[in-house]
Amino acid sequence: MRRSTPTTSLALALVATLTTASLAGTASAAPAPAPAPAPATAAALAAPDVSLANVQAHLTQFNSIASSNGGNRRAGSAGYAASVSYVKGKLQAAGYTVTEQNCTTCTYPGSNLIAEWPQGPTDQVVMFGAHLDSVSAGPGINDNGSGSATLLENALVLAAQNPTMTKRVRFAWWNGEEQGLQGSKHYVNQLSSTQRGYIKGYYNFDMVASPNGGYFINRITSATAAPLKAYWDSFGIQPEENTEGQGRSDDYSFANAGIQTSGYAAGASYTKTAAQASKWGGTAGAAYDGCYHRSCDTTSNINTTVLNRSADGVAYAIWQLAVGGGTPTNDFSVAVSPTSGSVARGGSTTATVSTATTSGSAQTVALSASGAPSGVSVSFSPSSVTSGGSATMTVTASASATTGTFTLTVTGTGSATRTASYTLTVTGGGGGCTGGQLIGNSSFESGSTPWTASSGVITNDSGQAARTGSYKAWLDGYGSSHTDTLSQSVTLPAGCASYTLAFWLHIDSAETTTSTAYDKLTVQVGSTTLATYSNLNKATGYTQRTFNLAAYAGQTVTLKWTGVEDASLQTSFVLDDVTLQVG
Repeated sequence: MRRSTPTTSLALALVATLTTASLAGTASAAPAPAPAPAPATAAALAAPDVSLANVQAHLTQFNSIASSNGGNRRAGSAGYAASVSYVKGKLQAAGYTVTEQNCTTCTYPGSNLIAEWPQGPTDQVVMFGAHLDSVSAGPGINDNGSGSATLLENALVLAAQNPTMTKRVRFAWWNGEEQGLQGSKHYVNQLSSTQRGYIKGYYNFDMVASPNGGYFINRITSATAAPLKAYWDSFGIQPEENTEGQGRSDDYSFANAGIQTSGYAAGASYTKTAAQASKWGGTAGAAYDGCYHRSCDTTSNINTTVLNRSADGVAYAIWQLAVGGGTPTNDFSVAVSPTSGSVARGGSTTATVSTATTSGSAQTVALSASGAPSGVSVSFSPSSVTSGGSATMTVTASASATTGTFTLTVTGTGSATRTASYTLTVTGGGGGCTGGQLIGNSSFESGSTPWTASSGVITNDSGQAARTGSYKAWLDGYGSSHTDTLSQSVTLPAGCASYTLAFWLHIDSAETTTSTAYDKLTVQVGSTTLATYSNLNKATGYTQRTFNLAAYAGQTVTLKWTGVEDASLQTSFVLDDVTLQVG
């Protein structure tokens, strides 16, 4: 796993419990207890048991490679090259299509290793990845020989079993993760938008054998994480969200490209809490891995219980997601933006309902809503979409509508039922207030009108993911002196109770400073500056920003975003779902 520093930034509803997999081996330091697993189902039994001894044999080989090459397997070193050669030889002998992709943009140019099992549809890919490099301080056996060995043995087991495939399985071992996720970024950037669309989920495994380890899952509540969580749930170990690893490993490169991600981790330098030690075993108040990024990260630095459960959990996910006879995987998601709004009696307001194909094939999704109070109606245009598409939800209040705050449930019905919540406030109106959402083309999906923007700002370029739909406003990101603007004029009615400007902002920057704002985004209403953001605010994903514009009631004003970038190191300011809710 990359050291903790600021960074740039298939669905499956499983209810099956898991097989009683053999969990031989004990942890080298404070092993977690092993509660008895729940009874197995036929689906779970389809997944093979991955040999812990074989995974450990790969770790021993990585340790020997480091010992013979200056004590490490750092990217660009002889130890890294020998690690690539070892993994590649095993995969080629097993029948994989193996490609070495030279990462020319990496600090230490070297190979990403991509291996694809040549069965299953090429436009339905499930991808499993781990970084193969270590830091220069040591051999990197937990970080990240553990993830690399886990995937290598799973790849060999898949080849030996040679089952009927419903999806294409692709494995990857990344160069340059420790220098800033460089290998995976290079790989994702080389993919066309069509190729990215083929990847239905990316699963990352970084440090899955920490000696004082925990059980962590990336995006644990997501549909993508469901098979990984289902396997660990069968042992009653109560896994947690991988907060320590957010933005610090190769899944981040895929998430930034709009690809659904998940993965296992056992923890790095963060401290195990008393509650975690109580449910997982180990030592409270100590790091998950006391040898993180140190020379002592050797084969003695491994918790075999966590390693075994991780290896078998990967096999379970592969079989559930990609092997014939597994659980059907067609699924979708529903989201509403904004998530709340106000409407005055006699008025209306709108929101965007977005859907996404989270696994399998696209499907027709019928939209409906429930929970509206008396006198309030909800309609959708269109009333059904193909997953991946969006619709406009219009909420209309009659002159006698019940006032108050209510939760609307927006439901999408296809092969499954998925929901999202929308908080609606109905006000009494009066005083000349005409409530509603005032921003035109708020999600940028309908071209540039009525926005005024610099060339290329409103775009569906895949280099930065939209929050919803396909389009967003992308200011700057050139890595050279540049200014972009985005604006829209709106008239705010008088007499309303609330005037809330909201937008979602993602800041992605290659700047490494933690003290100097080199690149800036200024938000203005008229000539007044509401806020200024910079490369210092870079973060994973989108964050909603809100402002009270009540001072401008009864006026026509111009809302304007201005991005100014200096001469080097790009900063991207990406906006989506801009609303001005009046009620």
